[in-house]
Amino acid sequence: MSYVEVPGAKVPIRMWADPASVEDVAMRQLQNVATLPWIKGLAVMPDVHYGKGATVGSVIAMSGAVCPAAVGVDIGCGMSAVKTSLTANDLPGDLSRLRSRIEAAIPVGRGMHGEPVDPARVFGFAKASGGGWDDFWSRFDTVADAVKFRRERAVLQMGTLGSGNHFAEVCLDTSGAVWLMLHSGSRNIGKELADHHIGEAQKLPHNQGLVDRDLAVFVSGTAEMDAYRNDLYWAQEYAKYNRAIMMGLFQEVLRREFRGAKVTFDPVISCHHNYVSEERYEGMDLLVTRKGAIRAGSGDYGIIPGSMGTGSYIVKGLGNEMSFNSASHGAGRRMSRNQAKKRFSTQDLEEQTRGVECRKDSGVVDEIPSAYKPIEQVIEQQRDLVEVVAKLKQVVCVKG
Repeated sequence: MSYVEVPGAKVPIRMWADPASVEDVAMRQLQNVATLPWIKGLAVMPDVHYGKGATVGSVIAMSGAVCPAAVGVDIGCGMSAVKTSLTANDLPGDLSRLRSRIEAAIPVGRGMHGEPVDPARVFGFAKASGGGWDDFWSRFDTVADAVKFRRERAVLQMGTLGSGNHFAEVCLDTSGAVWLMLHSGSRNIGKELADHHIGEAQKLPHNQGLVDRDLAVFVSGTAEMDAYRNDLYWAQEYAKYNRAIMMGLFQEVLRREFRGAKVTFDPVISCHHNYVSEERYEGMDLLVTRKGAIRAGSGDYGIIPGSMGTGSYIVKGLGNEMSFNSASHGAGRRMSRNQAKKRFSTQDLEEQTRGVECRKDSGVVDEIPSAYKPIEQVIEQQRDLVEVVAKLKQVVCVKG
């Protein structure tokens, strides 16, 4: 579909979703965002749903201002995927051992490594990053004092998965090729930085008259904005490194498990979907926040996952500037976690994840496929934003 335009106070709301299907609280959030004095554009993705302050699945372009809640509390959260030289025929009939090996290599939930992971050990990452690893950690000394005592935990959580909708998967594409895919962000350090700065923004005088205090912004040319952008970009980089190291650990598992096959890997596809970018549209330099959205500039590769039982898509951006070169970040929830827990049972989860080696206990019922929008529908609604490169179906799914 092309977008539907809904009137907004300051800017029209361009929606790649059926407005009638969007929950009332999410529509109210979109209307609230459209009242912000600094806003220059608002694009809404097909996976849109209610979030803190700003909806998940919204792209907000502002001049001289950034709203921390429009980035999301998991700063830099995103996806990575890589095609391997393995095929479905290389995989064993029982995938439980492979799942256990992945879980042993990559801590999940609140877990962390016993000692810092050396990025040089996992595919020479430090060398590949131009020696930026030491510089990255030295910059931790410049972030907000409120989180500096978390340094040890942040170091040990580098290369870990998290919980909720985060996952690591072994997938097959339609040709039978094996892919590795993972979804994670900046772990708890990113959340603590986001919460700190949302609180700081809410205290500022220029935010006192806003319709929603969670939409508080920092404005350019202020010390508060400088501090936020410093911490924001550090957390975005943490998330990037976190996924890169996890992918290296993931690849190590496959090399060990399939030694005889001499596994090789294509270049990794990686993309943020909770972040800020400086971009130019219609002659204006804008700060674009994507909260639950990926960049889909012309030729940009992206990843749009479904749920833990339905599969995902590798896509290539079409460069549609009406969406600020953006696309959805996934299927998007159609019910809250609490609603899912009340409505579905572990038996429902087992049925909906049949054929996938994964957890099927009460701890992940809130991630059941039926709690999400149909991924095929979400893809169809953004055919003018991306083209499909590959469709993947998971055979192993690791969750925290």
